[in-house]
Amino acid sequence: MSFTTQHVVPAPREEVWQWHERPGALTRLNAPFGFMTPLQQAQSLATGTSVLGLPGGLKWVARHDLAGYQPQKSFRDVCINAPFRAVAHWRHEHLFEDHSEGTLITDKVDTRIPTAVIESMFAYRQHQLVEDFRFKQRLGGLNDTPLTVALTGSHGTVGKAVSAQLSTLGHIVIPLVRSTPAAGERLWRPQLPAKDLLEGVDVLIHLAGEPIFGRFNSFHKEAIRDSRVGPTHLLAHVAATTDSVRAMVCASAIGFYGPDRGDEELTENSERGEGFLADVVEAWENACAPIRDAGKRLVNMRTGIVQAGNGGMLPLLRAVFSTGLGGAFGKGDIWYSWVAQDDLQDMYVRAALDPQWEGPINAVSPTPVHNRDYVDALGRRLHRPTVIPIPSLGPTLLLGKEGARELALANQKVVPAKLEELGHVFRYPEVSQALAHELGGEELVQTP
Repeated sequence: MSFTTQHVVPAPREEVWQWHERPGALTRLNAPFGFMTPLQQAQSLATGTSVLGLPGGLKWVARHDLAGYQPQKSFRDVCINAPFRAVAHWRHEHLFEDHSEGTLITDKVDTRIPTAVIESMFAYRQHQLVEDFRFKQRLGGLNDTPLTVALTGSHGTVGKAVSAQLSTLGHIVIPLVRSTPAAGERLWRPQLPAKDLLEGVDVLIHLAGEPIFGRFNSFHKEAIRDSRVGPTHLLAHVAATTDSVRAMVCASAIGFYGPDRGDEELTENSERGEGFLADVVEAWENACAPIRDAGKRLVNMRTGIVQAGNGGMLPLLRAVFSTGLGGAFGKGDIWYSWVAQDDLQDMYVRAALDPQWEGPINAVSPTPVHNRDYVDALGRRLHRPTVIPIPSLGPTLLLGKEGARELALANQKVVPAKLEELGHVFRYPEVSQALAHELGGEELVQTP
């Protein structure tokens, strides 16, 4: 089967080509709803090799064909190893031409993969690339000077995405890892970080922490707290005492506001709430004090429920909805404060680059929705019914009474007041837009 599509990227051809050459391009263009996960990106568009993971630990390998390579004009990748016949035949030509509105990209694919699958994958690629360049344009001069950014949590869903976006923008990312570091990485001991860990680093982005989702027993709660408060304080101290570091951007959570604030609109100036997560988040943010006390810039990203097709809660909900048992919790009237994965990445990148971003920031969409409205939007996207309400007993059995109250049944109407003051532009301000992008519901662009 042959498949051809064209679209225009709003940037000069040289910039668009360079973007494809940089680390992170494969991750940025890989559809989160697909069946492949990037493991290795080709180091050269002329002769390099890319490796993607398949379910069951299998791998799909593509090599770039020198015969199809013309600098700033075209490159070609061909599958050389795949476990299934349907995905073994793959030949993809990428063509770049000048256009009055930027760069015309033509994708020509010869494959046995069904057209419906190909179209959704390429629609995602098109929208992702265009939106990445629009974001770059909004950064303006903030992106002129390449920075060196140290990143914890680089193997998580958000961390991989933030790393890829920074890299394609031309910045150097140094993952801080707890196991044996690979080339370009540094060993980070959370309980005893090296004094020179951040030498030469401009900005620290700290994402690492025990996943919050889980049954709230004493062991899990201790892991949530201990993986955040102590390690963050020690890392902030290293950042504060390293001359090159100018800023720290630390993950945080809207759990700061407590599990039930009714219809109250919660801004960054709202008082903290009650409960375990509020206690942890307050201590977590306070643990960053060394860098603030050193007169350096600190951003605490109070993050809502991230909508990512390849991680977090959305894949779990998709699996439940596929059985036809998806529904709202109880009456469906609890507030759901969410954020699109790509919007969250934009926030982290902007926070690293923009000196105006400082203090706690509500990393949420400008349109919080009731649980019923979210469920209806997800059901429409997946073409599944949502008529059966889920009793509160369900989350309680899974998470425990406290976990259900703090997570699944949390009622928080959080608004991004600071982001609006800063003029931040959201890619996906409506939940239907975010779900379409993450679950393969966008339309393919065909430039005439």
